[in-house]
Amino acid sequence: MPESTYLALLLIGLLGGTHCVVMCGGIVGALSMGGPARASLHLAYNAGRIISYAAAGAIAGSLGEASLALSGQLPLRNALFLLANLMLIALGLYLMGLTRALAFTERFGQKLWRHLQPLTRHFLPARSMAQAFPLGLLWGWLPCGLVYSALATALTSGSAVHGAGLMLAFGAGTLPNLLLAGLLATRLQAYARNRTLRVASGMLILGFGVWGLIALARIVTGSS
Repeated sequence: MPESTYLALLLIGLLGGTHCVVMCGGIVGALSMGGPARASLHLAYNAGRIISYAAAGAIAGSLGEASLALSGQLPLRNALFLLANLMLIALGLYLMGLTRALAFTERFGQKLWRHLQPLTRHFLPARSMAQAFPLGLLWGWLPCGLVYSALATALTSGSAVHGAGLMLAFGAGTLPNLLLAGLLATRLQAYARNRTLRVASGMLILGFGVWGLIALARIVTGSS
């Protein structure tokens, strides 16, 4: 995978952090259930969450690898790359509030989440890193259009190792926002709902998708 892809997913995680804060700000704010904010708990929670992202990326990369092995590689790779960039465009529009196009993707993960969500109650309130870490592992499977957009890119990697690496980069991008959400709680959630910020983030992510489509068009026209 080109290094630029890892950088792109890192930036997408960072720019999409406003969505992360809205989706997960409640749980990170409730880690200690009104107690003093402890950085160690939030680091443990986020480590678990990012490890789950990496596991999902490895699965996506493996599926992409198997698909490429069973078909003509170039047409399928181009199709997967097209899907990944369309997902980024949809994500940009979603963050800007112009469409709910990604909402249907979140419904796909609801069945799994219905089984996992009750388990999170065993770790709340999280009073130790031993509770916060498995809570993060579980919460990493929360249905989320932002995560699924990143997974679409991991699918194109054609490798479990690269798929996991891409999702680690994405998870690292989400880390600053969610750490701040845990430590600053409601103040950052209000900031994350700022319309101007969400539109700016959405436009930048949409730009990644458009840039990818232009690159794909050049590849296709150059090879035909």
